[in-house]
Amino acid sequence: MKISIERSALLRAVGQAQSVVERRNTIPILANVLIEADGDSASFRATDLDIEVIDKINAQVIRAGATTVSAVMLHDIVRKLPDGALVELSDDGASGRLTVQAGRAHFQLATLPKEDFPVMASSEYASNFSAPAGMLRRLFDKSRFAISTEETRYYLNGVYMHVSDAEGGKVLRCVATDGHRLARIDAALPVGADDMPGVIVPRKTVTELRKLLDDDDAKIAVSVSETKVRFATPEIMLTSKVIDGTFPDYTRVIPTGNTKKLEVDAQEFAQAVDRVATVSSERSRAVKMQLDEDRLILSVNAPDSGNAEEELAVAYGDEKLEIGFNAKYLLEIASQVDRENAVFLFNSSGDPTLMREGNDTSAVYVVMPMRV
Repeated sequence: MKISIERSALLRAVGQAQSVVERRNTIPILANVLIEADGDSASFRATDLDIEVIDKINAQVIRAGATTVSAVMLHDIVRKLPDGALVELSDDGASGRLTVQAGRAHFQLATLPKEDFPVMASSEYASNFSAPAGMLRRLFDKSRFAISTEETRYYLNGVYMHVSDAEGGKVLRCVATDGHRLARIDAALPVGADDMPGVIVPRKTVTELRKLLDDDDAKIAVSVSETKVRFATPEIMLTSKVIDGTFPDYTRVIPTGNTKKLEVDAQEFAQAVDRVATVSSERSRAVKMQLDEDRLILSVNAPDSGNAEEELAVAYGDEKLEIGFNAKYLLEIASQVDRENAVFLFNSSGDPTLMREGNDTSAVYVVMPMRV
């Protein structure tokens, strides 16, 4: 195999590959990227046996062929090459070495046989549809912060993507929760997605998928089966196993009877929470909210380090209320608000609180209170 590729294109492809491979693994071939060159393109394939990514880029193929080489090592080399460099990758198949050449820089890297590289079995997808990158980005970006990191509740270690009923009809919905907070985001149902089985997309897949979604004009081809999900652009294909488990009935924890309404400037609120939380002990980071007629007092009392208080002008016309929250959770939820106002709906100091963006019900967040 002998190919020549422009550095920036190579860096993107190898960057995607090296972020999928597991740094610590007992199977040496899983640390490698499979490079396959044919026609006028080269593909870079990496896997950790749960996720597989294939990135196809234009290349000048002098001699077709395939080999595997350390993804992290190749990425480090390409990253350190000068901008605009033309990189030549060549391997003769006999020496067990891949030669990387750019200008006067010359490297020889150990390879492993391409036959040993595991390729994810293709599956029959029950549902195939395409969705705008911007729509998928919103669904996953706004829900991912609530993914649980607790390994024992493995079925919460991802985003539950499914078709659901909303006020205006069927929607494509993403939900994530860790038991303390919940995010439920809706988008218009793409054509052809009606029969999509509900799947839990793992946290690592959500992170890798984010790299495909930067271009608002791009269309992402989505394929879903009971066991796998695939997201593809013309250049990149990301295939992942889904979490084998049942996502809990999240509708039961979304309160419907919360009537005490607080409307506040989202950015001002987030900044004030951040300021008062500075003095809180890291472990609990509890912030108390005291609500009165059009007035909100945020306070933190940390006996060992001090206390803090800040007052905000808000829109609130219900009875007085005192309620406490984990500052980190409040900040994460407030940072999801794209429009000016965040609307909080309370019931009592011990009940879950609902938050949404203005009057928009397509993004709803729930946060559990804390004792303060």
